[in-house]
Amino acid sequence: MASMIIKNATVVNEGQKKVQDVCIREGRIDQISDSLSVGAADRVIEAEGLFLLPGVIDDQVHFREPGLTHKACIATESRAAVAGGTTSFMEMPNTNPPALTQELLEEKYQIAARSSAANYSFFMGVSNDNAEEVLRTNDRKRDVCGIKIFMGSSTGNMLVDNYVTLNKIFSEAELLIATHCEDEKIIAANKLRYPGADNASFHPLIRDTEACFSSSFSAIQLAKQHNTRLHVLHISTARELQLFTNMLPLADKRITSEVCVHHLHFTASDYEGLGNLIKCNPAIKAAENRDALWEALLDDRLDIIATDHAPHTWDEKQQPYAQAPAGVPLVQHSLLLMLEYVKQGKISLEKLVEKMSHAPALCFNILDRGFIREGYFADLVLVDPERTTTVAKDNIHYRCGWSPFEGHSFPASIRYTLVNGDIVYEDGQLKEQVRGMRLKFDR
Repeated sequence: MASMIIKNATVVNEGQKKVQDVCIREGRIDQISDSLSVGAADRVIEAEGLFLLPGVIDDQVHFREPGLTHKACIATESRAAVAGGTTSFMEMPNTNPPALTQELLEEKYQIAARSSAANYSFFMGVSNDNAEEVLRTNDRKRDVCGIKIFMGSSTGNMLVDNYVTLNKIFSEAELLIATHCEDEKIIAANKLRYPGADNASFHPLIRDTEACFSSSFSAIQLAKQHNTRLHVLHISTARELQLFTNMLPLADKRITSEVCVHHLHFTASDYEGLGNLIKCNPAIKAAENRDALWEALLDDRLDIIATDHAPHTWDEKQQPYAQAPAGVPLVQHSLLLMLEYVKQGKISLEKLVEKMSHAPALCFNILDRGFIREGYFADLVLVDPERTTTVAKDNIHYRCGWSPFEGHSFPASIRYTLVNGDIVYEDGQLKEQVRGMRLKFDR
């Protein structure tokens, strides 16, 4: 591989900002210095005025392959990811067929090895009757990011509500368990309460706070009972925040949490204008929840910012509320959205990097990624904080071809994205070569 030097970048890493030079060699960060000679480098990027960030690690995406590739595939969505500064992703098992066996799980890795522009890992899926198969993943701790349990149903019909199955996996799993937490019985009762629900504004009433809290509480009780390593995905309510702590450093937490960008940005008032386009599970709720999520993110009760990127076609989203699928395409614009909040003073750039890069690496024990450190893989993003990015049809890379941010101008731009030392995105252009690698875990 060619060597590269990034000169005069403002490096944002581990709570600090400092103008430095970074040398990349053979896919890894070779040297970080206040001043490096460029004489022997094959390429030099002059980065004065640009921020150099570790690549975003998104711990929750749905790239729809295999079986649902009319909506998305690993090739298209990984390219959208790197266009937005996300260099590694962890993908969910509710594809078609769902990843409920070791063989089906490995097939997804093989697809990614051929087609992913970003680094990748895939969760093992759980059903009510595959506990023994799930526990075979214990032998693959260094190669698989975790086990995903839908404790509330979502796209893919993978609801797990058998207590015997849940108890067995929580007691015997040696990998991190990630949960989607919504109580299906509460949701079913709420549907009966709103028989005339005909638009997306009913969504947070049907998939309400109590459904989220009840399920999250149950998952955490199981984890505490068995000392399970639990990660609760896409927290969306103020009430759930009492279940998490900021009294321990992240490395010592056995129970961690994630918040997604759409729950930090949208509120229930946005259904009037966007309708089914922001229908997702768990639902976007009233504004007081968003405010509480921000507070918990900044005080470290919430550990990770992710997307739950979940594309559907435009036509699917235009169906009546009850038929329209839940999910929003977000991975290309998550970093830009958070950079807008940096510009507004809502979050510091250092905190953003902690929540989108460092924390996912620590939470999942990802080997040699998530930080700008000598010897680590060169997964890097150069951001121009003064150049705006306007979202339009011609620059959306999702296969579904739409975004809830169309027409919006973000006050920053992604100039370069590097994956394993190779430039995969440069000034609006995606490179053809595929450079993603399978993530490895230090377990």
